[in-house]
Amino acid sequence: MKNSSRYVLLIILLFLTGGLLGGTFGSYLNDTKENLRKLEEAFLLISRKYVDPVDPNKMAENAIGGMLESLDPHSSYIDASAFKEVEESFRGSFGGIGVWFQVLDGDTARVVSPIENGPSEKVGIQAGDRIIAVNDTSVVGIGEDEVKQRLKGPIGTQVEVTIYRLGLKQPFDVLITRGLIPLNSVTSSYMIDDLTGYIRINRFAQSTYTEFVQAIADLQRQGMERLVLDLRDNGGGILQAAVAIVDELLSGIEIIVSVKGRNVPDEIYASGHSGRFETQPIIVLINHNSVSASEIVAGALQDHDRALLIGQRSYGKGLVQNQYPLPDNSRLQITTARYYTPSGRLIQTPYEEGDREAYLEGKLETWIKADQDPEGYMNQIPDSLKFTTTHGRTVFGDGGITPDHLVVSDSTMPRILQSVYGGGFFETFRLWFEDHEQALRTTWKDQQKRFVREFSFSPTQWGALWAAGETAQIPVTFVPADPSPDELQFTYSALAENEETLRLYFKALLGRQLYGSRVAVPLFNAIDEVFLESLTMWTEARELTLLSR
Repeated sequence: MKNSSRYVLLIILLFLTGGLLGGTFGSYLNDTKENLRKLEEAFLLISRKYVDPVDPNKMAENAIGGMLESLDPHSSYIDASAFKEVEESFRGSFGGIGVWFQVLDGDTARVVSPIENGPSEKVGIQAGDRIIAVNDTSVVGIGEDEVKQRLKGPIGTQVEVTIYRLGLKQPFDVLITRGLIPLNSVTSSYMIDDLTGYIRINRFAQSTYTEFVQAIADLQRQGMERLVLDLRDNGGGILQAAVAIVDELLSGIEIIVSVKGRNVPDEIYASGHSGRFETQPIIVLINHNSVSASEIVAGALQDHDRALLIGQRSYGKGLVQNQYPLPDNSRLQITTARYYTPSGRLIQTPYEEGDREAYLEGKLETWIKADQDPEGYMNQIPDSLKFTTTHGRTVFGDGGITPDHLVVSDSTMPRILQSVYGGGFFETFRLWFEDHEQALRTTWKDQQKRFVREFSFSPTQWGALWAAGETAQIPVTFVPADPSPDELQFTYSALAENEETLRLYFKALLGRQLYGSRVAVPLFNAIDEVFLESLTMWTEARELTLLSR
């Protein structure tokens, strides 16, 4: 016990002092010995003397958590099981059966769509199928994470899945051989019009660059002369993937991002090779959920006047974490450096060490201020946080990337539409879809293009949809006048005045259920305020392109 606890605590302390990072451990040796002895004695005393038995593993993990709490907001501890999940998410693939599914409360796994060319598609699994058992054991009501664990396994092994399919009286079994499943990070790419391409990236993984290059090539074959790059809700990921994508969009040798730390070498990442889209106009969409690697892309393109940024101020995570293994294959994820854009802006939102709550509250306060009064927010930024782009434009620091045009939801928007964009009507749609799923799948099977062109809710379907809303857990109701502001209650006139937008919204939800995101994203974009406003700004984007040539 004594030797193992000493080893664990020594490893922890070495990380925190920089000893394993090539720092100056020797100068701190005496203090380190004293503090290590204190930690060890406390650990052993609690283990031996506490009134109840204690779990030494849990004690060690709590001790690590306590030390990390005194640092920056993004240093963290990853236990062994969670680290396996993190590894899989950033490798861009895992061993499984190849389906996207969702589990509703108390229900079973419903297949949203099989992954193209994956094992499930090859054996005939369809969108809408219910997975009710795995290897002859029920998975009804057990939760999404547990279903995932039962479906995943070593590549090449087999798993028997019991399927219930609408229209069939009896469930049936399918034997599926697990395979290497690509997790696409380019979730949508299409031509908006004859000249304008659109690419949405939801994260940066090892496969992202290859996916992006393929999407660019496909759109160029269709005549793309300008690009909307959507990085909204992009949670970040692998730095190298972000750098490689920027390199495709910048000409010449230009700085993309700088990495500076205390105990790691400073690094500068720059563009270097001829890219596939170096001279045409680009608009980049960002929001509060554009994080880390997506902020590197947005900041580099803005600083070099290469793209026009539209949307909301980004998250502001510019701290670089490195992972270091502990003996049980858990990891310490410790901040070792900071990201800086080419103009010198620090991407990270300011913080006080050890005060994570204030950090998040301050971030939210800044977002609200910028959303409610964009002009006032821009005017209050001090001169010390103003930077200059390659061609003399002013851009702003203070953490995160502030877009060239702050575009937020209109506060005067009808409340019924605010509820739509806030997702308040999804339960209404879900209940309606469950009642009509069999007929809809039969009618629209393999009819993606016709669905996009022709589908429209019939009067019967439209009435049934709102009737379903009345039975939702949070009911949607309509009254002649004076709707309650505390409920999803609206006037009949509000429904009539906004019917076109509402119909498009529910059509997009239906498209996602029937065909997946590649059909749904263009439909959602058709009612997306930020997206639609961005399409009016090509003149300014084109002017930036002329500057950067």
